[in-house]
Amino acid sequence: MRYIAVFDHFLNRRHRDQITKTAADLGFSVTYCTTVDDLPENERGRYEVLYGNPAPEILHLFPNLKWVCVSSAGVDRHVDDSLYPNPDVVLSNSTGSYGVTISEHVLMMTMMLLRNMPAFQEAAREHRWHGPLPTRAVYGSRVTMMGTGDIGTAVAQRMKALGAASVTGVRRSVKAADPAFDRVITFRELDEVLPETDILVSALPHTAETAGVLNRERIGLLPDGAILVNVGRGTVLDQDALIDALRSGHLAGAALDVMVPEPLPADHPLWDAPNLLITPHISGNMSLEHTCDVDVDLFCEDMARFAAGLPLLRAVDRKRGY
Repeated sequence: MRYIAVFDHFLNRRHRDQITKTAADLGFSVTYCTTVDDLPENERGRYEVLYGNPAPEILHLFPNLKWVCVSSAGVDRHVDDSLYPNPDVVLSNSTGSYGVTISEHVLMMTMMLLRNMPAFQEAAREHRWHGPLPTRAVYGSRVTMMGTGDIGTAVAQRMKALGAASVTGVRRSVKAADPAFDRVITFRELDEVLPETDILVSALPHTAETAGVLNRERIGLLPDGAILVNVGRGTVLDQDALIDALRSGHLAGAALDVMVPEPLPADHPLWDAPNLLITPHISGNMSLEHTCDVDVDLFCEDMARFAAGLPLLRAVDRKRGY
């Protein structure tokens, strides 16, 4: 018998039954736990697979570990080789689970900014009836989507469905992409497209290549009145430059679901930036049942490949960070 430990913070009975049955059919026994303390120290050596969101600092406690499947799309907390009991442990993520929920969050935030919701919310808190304000729409807007994976593609599809004039995808290398993208460019061409961008969305992961890619100079290239939405990682963005661009009126608004640090301290200047919508890293998570369903399906799919000795479909290159 082979053993899997599932760090369970989102599974319902149906999900557990699906994992347990798939595992049993493949010769695995599953233990469900909340923290590593739920697993007796003298039994940890039998677990080959960890699934869920195990704390990075506990991975070395499993001497025979072969595969860690995190239930998130982002893996930046789990890429350090020193976390693992040996360098051959495979890390995979759950990309493909979050496109629906995060793309809907992006649309919500984008439309709130285009329709001046920060001003109306402030007036409502003050019990003040605000007069009409100029309204803009996704329809006819030029969208640049940084990241063309599952999340970026889902955003592009929804932007095009709402009538965006164009959707440009940005990624490391040009490859075939969903038809919702009118074109796909590399980061080398980013500076050329920013002046023609009304809505800039980032779903980029944290890597050495993406850190600081939206710096002060690039924010300055955006046209007056542009909006920016970040649902990837906070390290992508120069937050001080964003604050300045909002205060000067250069940007009409921004929405951050990710920032540095997290949680954001109470005295951080981002809280007081004008026309900035802040959410506490909740655009993904497991609050949507569809996300949980897909996440479990993907794990079970790769479990079958792991049992057969085949490459995992969502294996991550720890050096690249994705």
